Amino acid sequence: MINLNKISKSLKSIQFSKRTFSSSVLASKKFQLSEPFNYENDIKYSQQDQINFWDDVATKYVHCGDEANPEWFKGGLVNACYNAVDVHAKDPITKNRIALIHETPSKDNTNTLTYGDLWDEVCTFSRGLQNLGVEKGDRVVIYMPMVNQIVIAMLACARLGAIHSVVFGGFASPQLAQRIEHSKPKVVISCSFGIEGHKVNHYSPLLEKALELSSHKPNHVIVYNRTDIIPDTPSPSIKNSIDWYSLIKSLTPLRDFTPVDSTHPLYILYTSGTTGMPKGVVRDTGGYMAAMNYAIRTCYDMQPGDTFFSGSDIGWVGGHTLSVYGPLVTGLTSIIFEGKPTIPDAGVYWKMIEKHRVKAWFSAPTAIRAIHRDDADGKIASKYDLSSLQSTWLGGERLDLATFNFLSKVTKKPILDNYWQTESGWPMITNASVQFPIKQNTTGKAFPGYNFFVLNSKNERLGVDQIGEVCAKLPVPPGFANTLYLNHEGYKKSYLDSYPGYLRTGDSGFFDKEGYFTIINRVDDFINVAGHRLSTGSIEEILVKHPKIVECVAIGVNDEIKGEVPFGLIVLKPQYKDQSDEIEKELIKQVRETIGPVATFKKVMAVNRLPKTRSGKILRNILKKMYNKEEYVVPPTIEDMAVLDEVDKEFEKYKLEEIEHKKHKEENKKYKAT
Repeated sequence: MINLNKISKSLKSIQFSKRTFSSSVLASKKFQLSEPFNYENDIKYSQQDQINFWDDVATKYVHCGDEANPEWFKGGLVNACYNAVDVHAKDPITKNRIALIHETPSKDNTNTLTYGDLWDEVCTFSRGLQNLGVEKGDRVVIYMPMVNQIVIAMLACARLGAIHSVVFGGFASPQLAQRIEHSKPKVVISCSFGIEGHKVNHYSPLLEKALELSSHKPNHVIVYNRTDIIPDTPSPSIKNSIDWYSLIKSLTPLRDFTPVDSTHPLYILYTSGTTGMPKGVVRDTGGYMAAMNYAIRTCYDMQPGDTFFSGSDIGWVGGHTLSVYGPLVTGLTSIIFEGKPTIPDAGVYWKMIEKHRVKAWFSAPTAIRAIHRDDADGKIASKYDLSSLQSTWLGGERLDLATFNFLSKVTKKPILDNYWQTESGWPMITNASVQFPIKQNTTGKAFPGYNFFVLNSKNERLGVDQIGEVCAKLPVPPGFANTLYLNHEGYKKSYLDSYPGYLRTGDSGFFDKEGYFTIINRVDDFINVAGHRLSTGSIEEILVKHPKIVECVAIGVNDEIKGEVPFGLIVLKPQYKDQSDEIEKELIKQVRETIGPVATFKKVMAVNRLPKTRSGKILRNILKKMYNKEEYVVPPTIEDMAVLDEVDKEFEKYKLEEIEHKKHKEENKKYKAT
């Protein structure tokens, strides 16, 4: 048996370095890691004896090398690629198991790789990178669509100890340039084109422009020129770039790998911030490997050989965790989905689940709302065999009741909320393996490894049903980002300084008497109405319950008398668009009856669609500034710029109608007075 004590000791330093602990924390073990998973056991163990808890996880799941190389264990050295690929590819039982399934539904295109195939591909590309001078600690920017080669590129970097930074393929040149400038990669890896719905997106012109904009010039640019799909218009080439296939032609696979300290950065992932320079979240290697193994098995109840489907793009943290590292270190089959949830029709997700016998899947509520909009009664979904599915997981934004009910009706299986962040890298609050009753309108309970409290601005713990900021008691578990790239002071300011002894999440919420947490919104998503603080989330919760509404948002707009008043924007189901006036009146009445007159909710407007980032987050702050005629910065992550013009025109129309209404009201008042 491989002795992992040394890696376990190294894992302790990930979040626990430079801190002292009382004797109770370092006390002898009173618990054991549960097998099979038992939530109550593991949450108590992780909160009362965190160091031994993670030692047990690392010892049980993380692999350092093989018995022929005992020096790799020294100091807890580990390699993420070895854990994700070699462990399975070198085992005759799992070598021929499918590791990746690349699906492009709009082109009816499928590509699969077994763990053995993936090992060969990764090791060969690793040799190519090594020949270009890539080594431990170098940064490599990866700008690619959802194809198997993006995973190969990530793993090849990890094999060499290089730090990959995946940039979301939907970003334009200025945002890509910004990330190249900041991370200063030795190599940039890209792709000729990607498929977004029915549209072909050519990457080469965007990358070439980004390289012109950035003062940092990488030593090499590698382009994967796709052959699985032939676009109508060929992709232009980049001057002096290296073709992927030419690079690896006739190369011998690099079977060796570079062992790194458990604290060595695995990747940099830039957040999807709406303003300013995005933060480069740094993920370590050893802690992430331990966390991935534990979370995939115990949160999502997945076992080696199962199939997991995540709708998240690999350019975001959900894709890193639920499409790449999480499934692979656990020995799952992962679906790499290149497409949109309603193309070619609203049944494409259900087709994936039926075709590949998916056991569990993850999506953002935004994607489900789009499916619900096109298949309101679930007739399309009913055509597919979803019997393999055991659970559906939602994350990235608040799970509304209409989406919950639609999924419950369609899948007839548990619908679970997930709360996590780019910084955490894996679930923080959820219903692990559905081990306690599902409560609608709650997020779940703290996941083992975390101990959450709700605090006020005075750093005081609040009680049951009291709203404050949700904070995690330090230390946070392995796998949580422990710095920002080249900005550790910024890390401390953003996460540690506000509440000494706690890590701030930036999200408001509360917990009930049974320990269920409800995440409401970001802490700054409150409206100050005549001195009364109202949560936009509480208003949105009422609006979205209306059966004729697809989605909504509440913002605070300026008011001469009350300072701010809430304003609701709603998107109606297509068949009800001619009933907007009636529905708006119903909503105003419902908010008043539920929250009370204090809400002063008198403004609501129907729009065709809401402005969002490509990850599905509604741009509340921009809507607020747009209505108030304040300057705003359009984020690079915006999905469709045209939506802003559409909503702005509706705002102006609404304001003119409001002026006419006030004018008419004043005239009536004068008439009655005379």
